[in-house]
Amino acid sequence: MELTGDLSFLHLISNASVLVQLVMGLLLAVSLLSWWYIFLKMFAIRRENRLTEEFEEEFWHNQNLNELFRYSNDGAWHDQGALERIFVAGFVEFVKLKKQQGMDASAVMEGTRRAMRATYQREMDRLESHLAFLASVGSVSPYVGLFGTVWGIMNAFRGLANVGQATLAHVAPGIAEALVATAMGLFAAIPAVVAYNRYAHDINRLATRFDSFTEEFSNVLQRQP
Repeated sequence: MELTGDLSFLHLISNASVLVQLVMGLLLAVSLLSWWYIFLKMFAIRRENRLTEEFEEEFWHNQNLNELFRYSNDGAWHDQGALERIFVAGFVEFVKLKKQQGMDASAVMEGTRRAMRATYQREMDRLESHLAFLASVGSVSPYVGLFGTVWGIMNAFRGLANVGQATLAHVAPGIAEALVATAMGLFAAIPAVVAYNRYAHDINRLATRFDSFTEEFSNVLQRQP
């Protein structure tokens, strides 16, 4: 149905009650912030996937761990990813423990794995940042919009109390104003939910690759003289 001038979105928003306008403003701000995090996280995950693939290829093609460490440790000359930082942390701890007297092989490897695990946790925390916000927006925004709709409908029906005969012309503007809040809640929630599910899946795949590399790198270090 084609909207008339009186039922345009700008007119509906400007004539809504103060509380409904506050709800709409909150939903608009949350939606804009969620879109900022969506694009921010999209570029971050793409970058991490690219750096992970590059380092895995370099790791398996370069059997000289000392040379690979010198290249990886000098992060000022190249873009360093999470997997590379896990490698650096593990190699530094391995070399440090190997130099200590009286350390058996199992203790050395256990300390090396702990160092890589600590770096792994820090990197996962960084990758998962802002995901909780997207999840909250996706789950809460529809209810916030529904609250604005219910309040707007209540105001619309209260306005009919002084009208002798209610017609569609009296009811339609108030109902339309209220439904705008629901629409804005869904507009904020749907992209946030889609982005959260997608990014959570991508980060889980990266976590699996990090875990696999940690085990493979531990096996390589165990074979070192």
